[in-house]
Amino acid sequence: MTAFIFVLTILLICAYGGLSWHFIGNWKGVASLPRNPRFEHTLLGIILLLHAYAVMSPLSEGNMISLGVGRALSVVVWMMLVIYWTCSFFYRVEGLQLFMMPLAMTTLGFALVFPGEHIMHDLGNPAFALHVLVSIVAYSLFAIAALLAVLMLFLEKALHDKRWLSLVRQLPPLLSLEKMMFQVIGIGFMLLTVSLLTGVVFSEEVFGKAVALSHKTVFSVISWLLFAALLLGRHFKGWRGKVAIRWTLAGFAALLLAYIGSKMVLELLLHRV
Repeated sequence: MTAFIFVLTILLICAYGGLSWHFIGNWKGVASLPRNPRFEHTLLGIILLLHAYAVMSPLSEGNMISLGVGRALSVVVWMMLVIYWTCSFFYRVEGLQLFMMPLAMTTLGFALVFPGEHIMHDLGNPAFALHVLVSIVAYSLFAIAALLAVLMLFLEKALHDKRWLSLVRQLPPLLSLEKMMFQVIGIGFMLLTVSLLTGVVFSEEVFGKAVALSHKTVFSVISWLLFAALLLGRHFKGWRGKVAIRWTLAGFAALLLAYIGSKMVLELLLHRV
């Protein structure tokens, strides 16, 4: 990591920290600056451009790409923020920034300390590039779906607790969160399907060997099956509420174990790549 990227990452951590303080302070009524949604949206767009440069620049060298656990997490969270920022043009996502800004700050700090060492080749291979891009977007969408599921759980409890009424007023309605969650899962499921298919079809070309029955493959397939069951249950049996939330969190947990969880064990605990 160059000195410039290091300094830029520190500045981004401070920027997300400042936005976290601003949003949480306004929620609690102690912030010195009032809310200005248009300015906040523009500012976040500028920060995301700088964030993109900070997380993408260290990833590649020539025809090689490094996706260690820290860098992978920072890319996924950046993609989550881009999706959130884009969705804010079309949906009411007010209140989600209370969780997204601290998450961005935390993952950037983690990537700074634990960038990871995992190296993959053939960055110029179109099949490989498609597989990586689709996988990252799918992970990001399911991460947002999991966040929405957690918010739904929180909102259900907060509606009966007067202490959280000020936060409840800032969040989208429960039904809107549920609708948004299923829309995100639907798109994420299609991309996960493409990711699994490209992994199978291009495995020998990209990685030089046929598909192996690894923990990553097993957990990815388990996640695909869980989300498939959820979408079928939604369509044929009208699953919603806590049933949908449990299936969503179970599917995301399996997907998390498929890559991020295994990478954390290999890189941080076993010091292997």
